[in-house]
Amino acid sequence: MQTKQEKRIRLKRKIRAKIGGTGARPRLSVFRSNKFIYAQVIDDTKGKTLLSASDVKIKKGTKSERAKEVGKLISAACLTAKINKVVFDRNGFKYTGRIKTVADEARVGGLKF
Repeated sequence: MQTKQEKRIRLKRKIRAKIGGTGARPRLSVFRSNKFIYAQVIDDTKGKTLLSASDVKIKKGTKSERAKEVGKLISAACLTAKINKVVFDRNGFKYTGRIKTVADEARVGGLKF
């Protein structure tokens, strides 16, 4: 019997086998913990994180409101760095709730998936 985390990591490996970020179209990876949500833009060809955002310093609001802020922050940072196309990596999490909120706000902010 697999634990929830082992199942997510197995799914993550399957997803990462199919997608990867390049310099022209980096990967937007989202990680969700019980308390916080993190997003980072990664160039897999160089193995470098280009940009990152999280809700660790955001103190007010519910988790989903803070996830919305993270989506806005990461899209604004990408547009200032002249990145407008990304590949979305849900990191083995289901595409609902806070993961979907981050993706939707990044799209509203101007990113194209």
